Amino acid sequence: MSSETKKHPYHLVDPSPWPLLGSVAAVVMAIGAITYMKGGTPIYMFAGLALILYTMYVWWRDIIKEAQTEKAHTTQVQFGLKFGVFLFIVSEVMFFVAWFWAFFNASLGHSPAGEVWPPEGIEPMGTWGLPFINTLILITSGFVLEWGHKGLLKEDRSRAIKGVVGAVILGAIFLGLQVHEYGEAAFGFTDGIYSSVFYMATGFHGFHVFVGVVALAVCALRLKKGDFTSKQHIGLLSASWYWHFVDVVWIFLFCWVYWWGNSAFFAQ
Repeated sequence: MSSETKKHPYHLVDPSPWPLLGSVAAVVMAIGAITYMKGGTPIYMFAGLALILYTMYVWWRDIIKEAQTEKAHTTQVQFGLKFGVFLFIVSEVMFFVAWFWAFFNASLGHSPAGEVWPPEGIEPMGTWGLPFINTLILITSGFVLEWGHKGLLKEDRSRAIKGVVGAVILGAIFLGLQVHEYGEAAFGFTDGIYSSVFYMATGFHGFHVFVGVVALAVCALRLKKGDFTSKQHIGLLSASWYWHFVDVVWIFLFCWVYWWGNSAFFAQ
């Protein structure tokens, strides 16, 4: 639609092949994963994953082009993108609610594990060791990222880059310490309900941290290219919201799984 005939502030996107390609890739990966779990070759699963990653790249590339070249991201369009990110984070909250529900359902004596929690034979992680250090690291990363974001709002690109890169480094340290923690664990994934819920909840959180680190690293590269401005930085804002969500989830994990879940309350 030409600028002469456009009478609204919204962006009508051009036809795109990426939704169809993404759907096909998801089906290929799902079928490949099922085949692999039944003893088949993993090649189809990895092929589907590669297609998904490619779709993500080209789709986001087009969105960046819309913002930077076509100037299509008006205030109303930016609001819609922000609201979409908000809804995505809400869906992620519900995902973690399921794991917290599983933890409380088991820990309060409603599972075959019995009334003792953690179950007998399970030596839980020390609350004030690596989990506490990781908590401090992740909380600090949130403040560092917000410091960088405020720098961009003040047109201080150097400060913005330092803040984003600092958050990436702290996030990578967090992941390294979590891997080390898993290596030191005295229980395995299949050692009962406590072990399963612990690894699923903290493991999925670790995956979310990894996704956040990648997103922030991309934002750092885009900042160096000069893509973001104080008025238009939806990509960085979205990554920032996601990172703060990851921080909050970890605080809940630390308080309920590492601290309250390991307390003497359950030994009474």
